[in-house]
Amino acid sequence: MAHYIASVDQGTTSTRCILFDRSGQVASQAQLEHAQIYPKPGWVEHNPLEIWERTREAIQNAVSSIHIQQGDIAAVGVTNQRETTIVWDPRSGKPYYNAIVWQDTRTKEICDSLASKGGQDRFRSKVGLPLATYFSGPKIKWILDNVEGVQAAAERGQAIFGNSDTWEIWWLTGGPQGGAHITDVTNASRTMLMNLATLAWDDEILANMGIPRQMLPRIVSSSDPFTWGNTSKQGPFEAEIPVCGDLGDQQAALVGQTCFNPGEAKNTYGTGCFMLMNTGTEIVPSHSGLLTTLGYKMGNEPAVYALEGSIAITGALVQWLRDNLGLIQKSSDVEALARSVENNGDIYFVPAFSGLFAPYWRSDARGAIVGMTRYINKGHLARATLEATAYQTCEVLEAMEIDSGVALKALKVDGGMVYNELLMQFQADMVGVPVVRPKVAETTALGAAYAAGLAVGFWKHIDDLRENWQIDKTWQPKMGTEQRQRLYQSWHKAVERTLNWVE
Repeated sequence: MAHYIASVDQGTTSTRCILFDRSGQVASQAQLEHAQIYPKPGWVEHNPLEIWERTREAIQNAVSSIHIQQGDIAAVGVTNQRETTIVWDPRSGKPYYNAIVWQDTRTKEICDSLASKGGQDRFRSKVGLPLATYFSGPKIKWILDNVEGVQAAAERGQAIFGNSDTWEIWWLTGGPQGGAHITDVTNASRTMLMNLATLAWDDEILANMGIPRQMLPRIVSSSDPFTWGNTSKQGPFEAEIPVCGDLGDQQAALVGQTCFNPGEAKNTYGTGCFMLMNTGTEIVPSHSGLLTTLGYKMGNEPAVYALEGSIAITGALVQWLRDNLGLIQKSSDVEALARSVENNGDIYFVPAFSGLFAPYWRSDARGAIVGMTRYINKGHLARATLEATAYQTCEVLEAMEIDSGVALKALKVDGGMVYNELLMQFQADMVGVPVVRPKVAETTALGAAYAAGLAVGFWKHIDDLRENWQIDKTWQPKMGTEQRQRLYQSWHKAVERTLNWVE
């Protein structure tokens, strides 16, 4: 009898493998970082082959750290950084170009050109997304237009596309020896190429972007009992295990937080910050700068949709303090540095490094620190860094309440930053509702495990998953209304200073 589900979590800065037991607890895990490549200002890339090698190592380390018998792992689920775009040769597995990361802004001219006929919302009624550098479709077009020979190879069937879920699953299920070329509905909904109503690639949009349909993966459910393939005995698991769960990272966290009822929402604090609200089987268009996206699709059940507010830079801003400025040795040091001062010294840090995402969608914006005086020290800078995450979350929450008509009574949170007590308390103060952290905060990986486990009957029903969810800590708002409003107004003044920077 199997005791575990394996989850492969391919993120922006690292790849993890986590083994979960039936109670949703972590039995074993391993994590390895990969390089961040910045060829030009605004460009962000990864080496896909390095990512796959790190995946292999993470799996091997997680499996070897506990005693695993043949058959102990029932299934494998995959979750991933969404929108990050890879095009490779299916005969060899060799990428034609580095992965273009979701944060990358090089496709601004492509997006502007497409928007010249119909505006930024030209395709929104079909795909739920504005024309923005964030999404995969324009990144595919950039590779086709700029990397020699790829367009012709794609037309011959010798260049295929995938977000990193597709890349991982293709390799896990055999790679050049018959690997499954698939993606689930949640990842497909982030390409700007899938019609939300039909859950199929949209031929009109493909024609407008010049993307050959044959290079795209087959779209499948997030949890699929008709497995796409098994891991190879020669692969990192050293066993044949069904691969049958696939969710983009933020949708995986929605499932991991068991937000299965319309109106339930979660916020994930990672490299960026992403708030999703379940809207049920209804496609809810946004009029407040949010995205309409897929939440999940379990087997043959109807697709469940969501509203999403996407923030590009949150945890990445802490990494910037560490790597670019050298103010801290490790990311966790930021809290102690921020606590060395009583407040932000009246400075505000708007991290529009890749433009502004929700609710603005302004690719012309760039980062700014405003309110600087001689009084300011590195503690104030650290505090402003943390507060930027909370302010951006407030903006997204307000937009979500307007679009959905639902006032949130509590905010479920997960991700690496939720162990920062100072940030979580300030977040509760700014949103004015309790902030709730679950006992298992690795909800992204857990959601992918749940999707795979449901497919093979490891968990019988979503009620089993709800029973696993338990509260670890709750932060209650303490800040007065007047102070909250003053800080928030100053934040908006700071945001205005970042706009129209790029001509």
